[in-house]
Amino acid sequence: MPTAAHQAAFDRTHTDDLIAYLSASPSPFHAVASAAERLEKVGFRRVLETDAWDASAGGRYLIRGGALIAWYVPEGVGPETPFRVVGTHTDSPNLRVKPLPDTGSAGWRQVAVEIYGGVPLNTWLDRDLGLSGRLALRDGSAVLVQIDEPLLRVPQLAIHLDRQVNDGLKLDKQRHLTPIWGIGEVTEGSLIEFVAERAGVAAADVVGWDLMTHDVQPPSYLGRDRELLAGPRLDNLLSVHAATAALASLAGAELAYIPVLAAFDHEETGSESDTGAQSPLLGNVLDRSVYARGGTSEDRARALAGTVCLSSDMGHAVHPNYSERHEPGHHPMPNGGPILKVNVNNRYATDAVGRAVFAAACDRAGVPWQTFVSNNAMPCGTTIGPITAARLGITTVDCGIAALSMHSARELCGADDPYLLASAIKAFLEG
Repeated sequence: MPTAAHQAAFDRTHTDDLIAYLSASPSPFHAVASAAERLEKVGFRRVLETDAWDASAGGRYLIRGGALIAWYVPEGVGPETPFRVVGTHTDSPNLRVKPLPDTGSAGWRQVAVEIYGGVPLNTWLDRDLGLSGRLALRDGSAVLVQIDEPLLRVPQLAIHLDRQVNDGLKLDKQRHLTPIWGIGEVTEGSLIEFVAERAGVAAADVVGWDLMTHDVQPPSYLGRDRELLAGPRLDNLLSVHAATAALASLAGAELAYIPVLAAFDHEETGSESDTGAQSPLLGNVLDRSVYARGGTSEDRARALAGTVCLSSDMGHAVHPNYSERHEPGHHPMPNGGPILKVNVNNRYATDAVGRAVFAAACDRAGVPWQTFVSNNAMPCGTTIGPITAARLGITTVDCGIAALSMHSARELCGADDPYLLASAIKAFLEG
């Protein structure tokens, strides 16, 4: 698509900051904490769901587990003012620690894990893995923990013991994905004792945990001209970071809409949780924002009728080694700008009206854009877009950027696309 003669709001320094954000966000809990830190630097303040909310202007955010909702109320807006929402998700497929984690076999000490989300299992083999997440304490509090050390590894069977491995690798999720982390006798409680020590708390005070593995290899630019970005959790922390930067850039601006960031957890497993897109979390925030500014149910209905949501999630670039898997007339490429995601069976929420909103935002931002449609012979993935549209009855558009190796332990995208997406999101939020 043609590019308007404008200057994009962000540049390659945005991608530099994305690398730092990915490194600081190995779990959804860290992702929302890192995003909140960026928002607080421009004056956003945290509110609690249990407190009464006031009508004052300014930026606010709330955190519930691995989800974050943030919004900015401009000066002088009425309770009927529509919202501009960017929806994203904070979770990524990985290996997560079981409730009884200490296990082992044949003299090896291992950690019992569950498979979270749609994981290409082979991408987690022979990688140096750290641990991250949160520990729940006896007093009801929780602490974050991030161990960026080569702590765990899922070793692949040597080719000498599996001569047919290159004819097709088959992995049993229960038997073959259990990481090793030492040699010797299995001792109950040893993993949590180790993690608690690193978190600076007593193991006896730990009563629960949400722990997960992450590849400790840092994100990096790739290629002769550094035109690509390789890293973990691009799906979908790239969108969370872009939306956070766009929202933060609007602090203090005069706007006709109320910009909102909704970063949900558990998208990779269906969004059915109290922090997922199927929960009433976003709807409650929008309602309470209207009512805090003296609005009525009529004002709420008017506000939602004018509201638009941009669901931003990673999409597929055409794969050079498997181009036949893609729709032949739609081949999104890295650094070609954001992609508009379309599916007539409502796996994506985009319709013609939404397309116009998206195109206008990209035009104002001065960024190119592309279209993604699945090959008719291939099943199409989905996003929080259709869920949000159905729950709130608001116009919703699905977008993202083109990438390879989606859901892998390490994904690949264009190095310019993160800031092009952030620029488009900012223009969308400005309206």
